[in-house]
Amino acid sequence: MTFLTPTLITGDRSLVDVVVHELTHSWFGNGVTHAHASHFWLNEGWTTYMERVLQRVLHSEGDRGFSFLIGRKALTEALEQYRDRPKYQRLVIEFEKGEDPDDAYSSIPYEKGSNFILHLERTLGGLDAFLPYVRDYVKTFTGRSITTEQWRDHLYQYFAAHGGAEKTSALNLIDFQAWFEGEGLVLPVNMVYDDSLALPAFSLAERWNESRNTPVSGLDFKDADVQDFNSNQKIIFLDRLLGYSPLPSSHILHLGEVYRLSSSPNSEIRLRFYLLALLDPASEVARICAPIASSWVVGEDETGVIKGRMKFCRPIFRCVSKVDGALAVEVFTKFQAQFHPIARKMIEKDLGIIL
Repeated sequence: MTFLTPTLITGDRSLVDVVVHELTHSWFGNGVTHAHASHFWLNEGWTTYMERVLQRVLHSEGDRGFSFLIGRKALTEALEQYRDRPKYQRLVIEFEKGEDPDDAYSSIPYEKGSNFILHLERTLGGLDAFLPYVRDYVKTFTGRSITTEQWRDHLYQYFAAHGGAEKTSALNLIDFQAWFEGEGLVLPVNMVYDDSLALPAFSLAERWNESRNTPVSGLDFKDADVQDFNSNQKIIFLDRLLGYSPLPSSHILHLGEVYRLSSSPNSEIRLRFYLLALLDPASEVARICAPIASSWVVGEDETGVIKGRMKFCRPIFRCVSKVDGALAVEVFTKFQAQFHPIARKMIEKDLGIIL
């Protein structure tokens, strides 16, 4: 049994992968648990990795790589967020006495952790060699809370017994310290993914980027551009646009209308459209969309659903506050009791309500 947010109910099963993620915690996080907050990546890195392994069965090999591409955007943003607190860019964080581990909560343990495990899989011979180890890992530690050191010791012991010197030599090629303690905006290894599903989305994003000097009346974009896109392709299309300099306000408003992104029932898509609209806090579209995004995230809209997952509420409130700080505080204060205590605390810090 698991508890899930209603934002996963989109009507098209497009967020079933999140359900897979939460159910996978039955083994990684609930079955085998991290000993304390420094080793949180053991929960989320493993669960994210296995979620994407299962996507090969649910969808295709291409979808697995596609999911890593989407996650890479979130990882880049999280690493940038902690540019001035590089300790939180690490996979294994040594917290000081009294330090709040929630201050380090981000996509890093999920995405850096899953990329690290993918790197291990590739180094050790692919899934055929790696999945038997995963089963042994779970069997060995189920019901226990472990550290990263215990996990690594078991990794070496397993492959010494199932591959000998060849696998041990392969493991010795891994720069564990760089992954565990490394800081900065890039991963220790340049990870390459299957991007076949992403290319049409990238191409469409480039067309929009090149259209910025064309009046809206002269644009030839139409709904058919995305009619063959699945939800994840729309997500990565918006992620790609977020990587460019902000589009003109007129273009963003047209984008939301022509592809119905501004009214999408999919929270992942709606989030990214609002982030795109709020990218330039001084723009006309930001002023228009700040109150709309605020209403959406607290469920004071047609959805009636609080967007309580921190991946939704924290970025929205942070972006709205840059456009209109008073509005962000007003809306949050009105609905703060309806957010999870951890989310509430983190948003209060983001908005400067508490230090």
